[in-house]
Amino acid sequence: MAAPLSPDRLLAALRAEGVRVVEHPGWRTRNRNHKGAWGPVHGVIVHHTVSSGSAASVALCRDGHATLPGPLCQAVIDKAGVVHLIANGRANHAGTGDGRVLRAVTAETATPAPRSQDTDGNAHFYGFECVNLGDGADPWPAAQLEAVERAAAAICRAHGWSAASVIGHKEWTSTKIDPRGFTMASLRGRVDARLGSRPAPGSRPGPAAPAHHPFPGREFFTTSRNSPLVTAMGRRLVAEGCSAYAQGPGPRWTEADRRSYAMWQRKLGYRGADADGIPGPASWAALRVPYTR
Repeated sequence: MAAPLSPDRLLAALRAEGVRVVEHPGWRTRNRNHKGAWGPVHGVIVHHTVSSGSAASVALCRDGHATLPGPLCQAVIDKAGVVHLIANGRANHAGTGDGRVLRAVTAETATPAPRSQDTDGNAHFYGFECVNLGDGADPWPAAQLEAVERAAAAICRAHGWSAASVIGHKEWTSTKIDPRGFTMASLRGRVDARLGSRPAPGSRPGPAAPAHHPFPGREFFTTSRNSPLVTAMGRRLVAEGCSAYAQGPGPRWTEADRRSYAMWQRKLGYRGADADGIPGPASWAALRVPYTR
């Protein structure tokens, strides 16, 4: 039985995870607790807003609309990677969903495909609304995805949950499609890696290489390049389901690498010249290529 985090504990957890937080007036006491239970909590549901612009999206999620009163989540995550706290307590974000999914999240096991609408999700899940049109074309900037990862990990860490406690709205109910534009499996992988990356209390780690390789610059990716970093990049592309490789990947930059990377760019929402298959800093950061010497 997990009691919801208090406002102070929620704020502290987010900041400890390196999240950029904006506290909006009244967030500590804004909720819909008068309409039903808040807790025990068992997980986090990720949504997209079907809106654009930070200010407009925050206002929408704070106040709601004619058919659905606010607040519509506890926090809004904008495209710049800022987490806007707008409520603390029950919010109109999850609606009814499948009790089998809730039981799986509680047990931290794989969730079944939702088919029933028999359980009140607003009582048991934190909700993050992420600014995105939800049309499959609106991109998810690397800073935003990292903020979703950090915020979800912060709540999991505070409660002692695993990444299996993070689901998408579409995994809770068959009536929704959000979030659209990235996979929840990839997000859970990122949360899992983050939860496992913190040193044990009292440990004294020495100097270490960064977990992920810095962007080497567009000029790095030429046909004459032969580097283990190209192999590491290719392996991450394959892991993300973006493979045009007949064999490999290998250390030499080839047309197969370029086509595979273009698939990754399109998966992130880039189109046209922005999906030319040559890595840029934002798409590279989102790929999270392991540090390679």
